[in-house]
Amino acid sequence: MRFTSLAEMNCSIARTLDVVGEWWTLLILRDAFRGTRRFDEFQASLGMARSVLTARLRRLTENGILERRPYSDRPVRFEYHLTEKGRALFPVVTALLQWGDTWAPGPGGPPVVLIHRPCGKVTQPMLTCPHCGEEVSGANTYAQPGPGSSQVAAG
Repeated sequence: MRFTSLAEMNCSIARTLDVVGEWWTLLILRDAFRGTRRFDEFQASLGMARSVLTARLRRLTENGILERRPYSDRPVRFEYHLTEKGRALFPVVTALLQWGDTWAPGPGGPPVVLIHRPCGKVTQPMLTCPHCGEEVSGANTYAQPGPGSSQVAAG
């Protein structure tokens, strides 16, 4: 069920939420990052109604986040693969994972850990500044109007 479109707001977060802000959508993305590709695999993992899954997969495909690729001709069946645009959502999904592990933990600890393939160690992704390499946080950043802002910058 859609309430209000956020697509026209002059806010990057709002426009992103318009596409991926519904909880089933984020869980579909979680599964796609774990290698789930087929409709029945998503349905079995998530336990959601087929009609809801169909609608969410269609929206992700229409928005260029997932790409449908046929894997069977008879009957025609498709797999869903993350596109470059979809793979760019990895930091969003991992930030939610990290937040949940810290602030909404299960009794037995994290249900999933991320392993960094090159070194084989458990990792905790973090934001870093591409210019100086320092960690980026709410405490050491601030926002100001950008080139697409409708706000007038204070002089």
